[in-house]
Amino acid sequence: MELFDLALIWAFIIGFGIIMYVLMDGFDLGIGILFPFAPKEDDRDTMMNTVAPVWDGNETWLVLGGAGLLAAFPLVYSTILPALYIGVFLLLAGLIFRGVAFEFRFKARTSRYLWNWAFAGGSTVASFAQGAVVGAYIQGFEITNRVYTGGALDWLTPFTVLTGFGLMAGYALLGSTWLIMKTEGRLQDWAYRITIPLLLGVLVVFAMISVWTPFVDEAVKNRWFSNLSIIWILPVLALLCAFQIFRSVRNRFEGMPFVATVGLFIFTYLGLIVSRWPYVVPPEYTLWDASSAYGSQLFLLLGLLFVIPIVLVYTAWTYWVFRGKVRAGEGYH
Repeated sequence: MELFDLALIWAFIIGFGIIMYVLMDGFDLGIGILFPFAPKEDDRDTMMNTVAPVWDGNETWLVLGGAGLLAAFPLVYSTILPALYIGVFLLLAGLIFRGVAFEFRFKARTSRYLWNWAFAGGSTVASFAQGAVVGAYIQGFEITNRVYTGGALDWLTPFTVLTGFGLMAGYALLGSTWLIMKTEGRLQDWAYRITIPLLLGVLVVFAMISVWTPFVDEAVKNRWFSNLSIIWILPVLALLCAFQIFRSVRNRFEGMPFVATVGLFIFTYLGLIVSRWPYVVPPEYTLWDASSAYGSQLFLLLGLLFVIPIVLVYTAWTYWVFRGKVRAGEGYH
């Protein structure tokens, strides 16, 4: 008899890794989205310097989530990945462009404007691709006998385009509230000014997605509307976080806008999980259907029990060392 439900444990680990990546890489993707609109070139230097010490470490969580997904739920890779090849390629290409721009922009002189666009373009493409992939997961896949039988562009629909733009707006909001917390003077004032319009944009897009989603999938509609249960506390808490962002920006708080935006993302993410639970390959395969052999899961889990605490400790230490404001002319590079 199996002592632990390892599929549930792995689902928690992978879910934790994904939300950690979304939150920790989201604000520097958001800074890339906002990059072309910064007041001055010096402000762009400061924007990059706020995330230069931490951006590459943040992507550790993407690797952790992806590797864990392959090890624990191989059916996800064999069915969903063929459906999302183009979207995943765009995501990785955007991250590559952004990473190269991070390193080259600080050293460039005459070609700096090209690296500005590479950084902004890579961040925008990666953010849109992530949102579109999430939208494709919500709308489900055409699968026959555990094989994807849809087309190469089935992931790109009006609904997934909307979710792509929604995540872009959300990341831009994370970026603006991060700048409020990490900068001062002209750049911070600019971040204060754009945060409320970004928040309104996020709320409008999220409302459209919420209204549209029940028409995309009947199971999601039944989950939310067949009986009014405790899961409705999640959108209520998300709206309370949105109100706190508005209130704290109006009062010119520095840390609270970012904390409230993180809360907005967490409750929205939990709402997505509740909508699809326990299906990891929608519309019909649960996490137990998709899981690997019990022995394989246990063997790999023992390794992660050592890796995850180390990642958490060095991540926390990095953010502690580079805490505080980043001023013009200062930076990690």
